[in-house]
This record gives sequence, C-alpha cells and structure tokens, in this order.
Amino acid sequence: MAVDRDLRRLLVVQHVQCEPLGTLDPLLRRKKIRIRYHNALRSPESLPDLAGIDAVIVLGGPQNLDQQHKYPHLKLELQLLTEALRRDIAVLGICLGAQLLAHALGAPVGRNRQPELGWAPLHLTAAGRDDPVVSALGDGLPMFHWHGDTFAIPAGCQHLAGSELCENQAFRAGERAWGLQFHPEVDGPLVQRWLGIYSDELAACQGEQAAQRIEQETECHMPDLRQRADVLFGRLCEVWGWRERASAVVLGHRMTRPI
Repeated sequence: MAVDRDLRRLLVVQHVQCEPLGTLDPLLRRKKIRIRYHNALRSPESLPDLAGIDAVIVLGGPQNLDQQHKYPHLKLELQLLTEALRRDIAVLGICLGAQLLAHALGAPVGRNRQPELGWAPLHLTAAGRDDPVVSALGDGLPMFHWHGDTFAIPAGCQHLAGSELCENQAFRAGERAWGLQFHPEVDGPLVQRWLGIYSDELAACQGEQAAQRIEQETECHMPDLRQRADVLFGRLCEVWGWRERASAVVLGHRMTRPI
C-alpha cells in the first residue's frame, strides 16, 4: 500500500501515565497528526524506529538522568535523540525530555540548587524574546514547574528562558529542536493529579500546606497559561510545517494509545 507522505507522523516517548501530552494532545489531533506512542518503562530495552517519523516529543517523568543503571531506557532515549538530530527530525523535550535532549547535545545534567515545584514566573532572555516559539509566552508569565534536576545549555544552542530558582529553563538547537524544563502542557486536572501522586515529595520540600497554596495559585494562573501555551504549541507546529488537514488518524505501533 502506498504511503501518504503528506501525513505527518509524530513519535511520543512517554515515561509514566501521569505525565502525558496534556493540552498538546487536542491540538495535534486538530491538526490530524499521526501519533505513535512509545512506553519507555514497558519497553525499556527497545529503541523506537525513526523511519517515517517527522518529529519526536519526549515527555517528563520522575526518573533522573544519573539513574541509567536502574532505567536502561534512558540510555536508549539518548541514542534516539542523537539519531533524530542527525536526521534533522524535529524534537521537543519537556522536563526530563529536555534534560535528555541537552545531554544528547553534549551538555551536563545535574541537581538544581533546590527542587522547583509549583508556580514561578518564567523570564525570557533576549534570544527567547526573538524565538519564533518561546516568545509566545511573553516575559514574566507564571509557569508551572516540577523538577529537581537541571541542564546546562548545550554548546551552540540558544538560551531562551530562566526562572529565579533555575537559570536554564529553555533552549533551542538549530531551527527545529526545543528543550523546555517547565510544563506548558498542564491543565488544572493534571496539576491536581500531580499534587496527589507526588505529595510526599512536595511536603518534604515545601511543607504540608504547599499543596493547598499550589491549588489556589493554579486557579489564578491557569487561564493565562492555557492561552499562552496554546499559542506556543501552535507556533511550534507552524515551524515544523504542520497545518490543519481534513481527516484525523492515530497510528498504532506497539501502542495505539498513551500509557
């Protein structure tokens, strides 16, 4: 059967069920993107095939890059990203995915000076204000964060954003690859889910009242984030050449749905 190369094919690497595409999912479906999911924990020793893939999105997760002995899929994901970059396949890394992308580009990844959990303003650099994608967020937008590690900006890449607790929040490699340490994909229910799943981590870092405070901040900040993030993801799709199409499909290969 002939392959329609006008259809766009996306590989999504997901690490845990509670960290999905989030609000990026409906946008991709509106643009009729074929989505192939790879469950990294369920297939820790398999490397997804990049044949026919136009873009790769690597999502977040609770694993750390220095745990490759415990999570062998991390080493395979580094190989996957290295090969995707070599082939000029578009890439988006979010949180852990951004750390993996930075490391695949030769940058070190290690502990942030303290965990960054909850809402904090995102500040764009001069390069970020000029970036075709990240500039959509504007300077000073309250952004949702959930990470304990951070990356250095890889050599030759553009440093796009930072926050008070984490200098390196975003970078661009070339013209088609972005790493975002923060979480523009969240909505209210997803934040609520994380507050339950990661409650021990949050309480240990910020005290027992932190979850209630974050709930209140989420109610305040989420409408602005959702509006700006929709523009961010829309611009990303435009840069990648993904525009609206007339029919929708989801491609199943190993997995037909997210975890």
